[in-house]
Amino acid sequence: MTGGMTGDALDLAPSVRKFLDLSDAGGNAIAAMIGDAVDRKAARAGWPKGKPDSDAPLAGYVLGMIFEKASTRTRVSFDIGMRQLGGSALILDAGTSQLGRGESIADTARVLSRMVDAIMIRTDDHAKAEELAHHAHVPVINGLTDRSHPCQIVADLLTLVEHGKALPGLELAWFGDGNNVLHSILEAAGLMKFNVRVATPQGYEPEAEFVEMARAGGATISLTQDARAAAEGADVLVTDTWISMGQDHAEAKLAAMDPFRVDAALMGAAKSDALFLHCLPAHVGDEVNEEVFEGSQSVVFDEAENRIHAQKSILRWCFGQI
Repeated sequence: MTGGMTGDALDLAPSVRKFLDLSDAGGNAIAAMIGDAVDRKAARAGWPKGKPDSDAPLAGYVLGMIFEKASTRTRVSFDIGMRQLGGSALILDAGTSQLGRGESIADTARVLSRMVDAIMIRTDDHAKAEELAHHAHVPVINGLTDRSHPCQIVADLLTLVEHGKALPGLELAWFGDGNNVLHSILEAAGLMKFNVRVATPQGYEPEAEFVEMARAGGATISLTQDARAAAEGADVLVTDTWISMGQDHAEAKLAAMDPFRVDAALMGAAKSDALFLHCLPAHVGDEVNEEVFEGSQSVVFDEAENRIHAQKSILRWCFGQI
């Protein structure tokens, strides 16, 4: 892809796709990713997890994965996803790469672009992902930043579709912190035409940019401090851990979040066939109680498994195969 090219000749090359936020792909592409993921998942039912798909569409491709934050699902799903697509993956982290010794993001991007076919980064500051994408000559994927978590939401939407939920007109209720996961849900709402009721404590609302983006796309977005009002008649209830990695002031935040715990009473206010989602890891007893987390309406482990199938379709989109 980059053989024989030097310097910055490829910067901002129009043929190189990035997936830093859902809007980089758009609603039609996300729908196509979901359809591709459904088909590929069904085609390999019962197979060993590491067996390549029959067409091995990324045979010979290598994904470089940069981890500056701890990971289970992102790390494993991208690795297994690449194996199933016929390719391979390698891991870099700050402790064992030159990133931890001060090498710039720009230089890292240019070096990796000559050695791998795509880069996934899981980090804190979204600006790092943007800088990486600006200087890389290969696709760059946001595996999580403090701003957004687009890969998680593709998996979430896939899970809802698998469980019979039509996305247009869906009523999704969010409880707790206005964080990166909620930001990507709001972005998805505008692209896929569903509505979001956001129930957060005062001072923990999502960034206004994402609320306005969703509304501009035609989604109805409500902000409330009344958890039950948000749950009334909802199709799906979603939460996330209240204390993210590296956050301070945990005691005050936990106290503020306590009325927004998803429990049986809150699930009971939703539709009878409502689903419960959580991107994991969960702190059962904090943001969700055990009855809901382990209950029949919880699809959190389907959601976790679907990270593999979502990542595969995101990767294929990045390479222009979708």
